[in-house]
Amino acid sequence: MNIVIVGGGAAGLTAAIFAAGQGHTVTVLEQNEKPGKKLLATGNGRCNLTNVDQKKECYRSSRPEKAARILEQFPVSSVISFFTELGIYTKNRDGWIYPNSGQASAVLAVLLMEAQHRKVKMKTRETVTAITRETDGSYLVHTRGWKYPADRVIVTTGSPASEIAGSSADGLQFADELGIRSIPFAPALCPLKCSGAEFQKWSGVRADGRVTLFLDGVPVVSESGELQLTSYGISGIPVFQVSRYAVRALEEGALVEAELDFFPDMEEDTFAALLNHRMMSCTYKTQEELLIGLLPDKLIPLALRNGRELDVIAHAVKHVRLKVKDSAGFERAQVSSGGVDLAEVSDQLESLRYPGLYFAGEVLDVDGACGGYNLHWAWVTGAIAGFSAAKEEEE
Repeated sequence: MNIVIVGGGAAGLTAAIFAAGQGHTVTVLEQNEKPGKKLLATGNGRCNLTNVDQKKECYRSSRPEKAARILEQFPVSSVISFFTELGIYTKNRDGWIYPNSGQASAVLAVLLMEAQHRKVKMKTRETVTAITRETDGSYLVHTRGWKYPADRVIVTTGSPASEIAGSSADGLQFADELGIRSIPFAPALCPLKCSGAEFQKWSGVRADGRVTLFLDGVPVVSESGELQLTSYGISGIPVFQVSRYAVRALEEGALVEAELDFFPDMEEDTFAALLNHRMMSCTYKTQEELLIGLLPDKLIPLALRNGRELDVIAHAVKHVRLKVKDSAGFERAQVSSGGVDLAEVSDQLESLRYPGLYFAGEVLDVDGACGGYNLHWAWVTGAIAGFSAAKEEEE
């Protein structure tokens, strides 16, 4: 049986290994000059493989229950075992799993070695332009210079997120041409642009804090950690975690606001009491001087902009409300939300409309939180699609 995989990223390489392991002819078509370019950039080059804390809420989708069923088929222990067998010794950093070498290049290297060992054909610089179904139920995968016949096709084209060359929405184009429903891609795990002119004053500040997202005045999600303040708005992992909700809400025309709390460890009245204690202990200090050591220097004017009474300062530090106007775009996003609707595929990731056509990885309508969840989704769906596509003919 001929199996063609469109895309040589994390999901595509995993699918190739599982499909070829059953003795079939497997060909990977990758449009870049080398496979796995986006994988090399994950985790700032350290490759956060997965996470031991597999909560359902770490995966966002229009079909969360189906996403959970898919994930249950290949648990985190299986992912870690898979990479251990390939030669990756993993280390656990508070639940975040990395290769011991701290190198994404090692992860890509063992995947490619295993694919080569299983005689997977790797065709690079092959841009797929269309996927068509023949009258006998087989497929033709069209590239700019060739047509690849296939009994089974697995689409693992990823999304437009990232500055890496080759990131695209091609998978949704193929789905659309075949009449398969999808949700348009939108940036996720990305910085947010905000309205206002004060950002130049605080650009470059990194501070621990909490961001709470308000949609039409209602708080919907909150995350804590290191906030990064930029010349255009806000960034950092807590902002990334809430960004997909902000972007989708903006598309729907909602008023989107982000409230920053720069002293999240204390309630507002407790923080005001702390300021009062500092003032009583050092009566010679001005309000500006009272805040030295509590806040980064660039944030002190922000704390004083509404007045110099201690309760007003406390409120200003804990309630910095910003109007979100946009994301920083696909090129600054780590992943995309949206993709092929999970209602269009079986739990084994086969198209319900087109037997023998599978989807895996980020091209599906599932996006994970920071912490290895998006790569985990890639490994899981790649393994399921590869195994299922190869098994079909035997049943």
